[in-house]
Amino acid sequence: MKTPLALIAAATLAGCASPPMTARYQQDMLPEAVKVPAGHTVAMETVGVGEITYECRAKAAMQGEHEWVFVGPKAALNDRSGKTVGSYYGPPATWQALDGSKLTGAQVAVAPAGAGNIPLQLVKANPAMGSGAMSGVSYIQRVATKGGVAPAMPCNAAALGQQKIVTYQADYIFYKAA
Repeated sequence: MKTPLALIAAATLAGCASPPMTARYQQDMLPEAVKVPAGHTVAMETVGVGEITYECRAKAAMQGEHEWVFVGPKAALNDRSGKTVGSYYGPPATWQALDGSKLTGAQVAVAPAGAGNIPLQLVKANPAMGSGAMSGVSYIQRVATKGGVAPAMPCNAAALGQQKIVTYQADYIFYKAA
């Protein structure tokens, strides 16, 4: 039987190895809502590093109430070594590879990702524009999110119309039909 110290050491060493993202984000490790349907395989793995813009606006149909509203993202899509392979921007949400191929999509589902982090997400991809890395992508999964939530500062009449930028990071996993 391994001692707790041995287990901690083994876990620490395992954490030092860089397993491929697919090993870390197997479907059985994710909430049901954001699982990619059977029959799809990983085509590309990226780490999105960037920012999300929010704007203080009046709440619809709620006189005198205000809220931070998502305006759009702007992020570099990097491979596991940190090399930029594309970008993510919007609206509409658009993923674009350096080869010029790009796609948009429709959100299928979200799942909580922990306090202070934007939710995990599953997106059904629209057909890609241009040929290249985005061609044939059927789903995009956003996992391993860090940051990106609306500002904690008050959104009130004095802040109306102000925009605030928050940083975030997320892994974007692209799938194609098998």
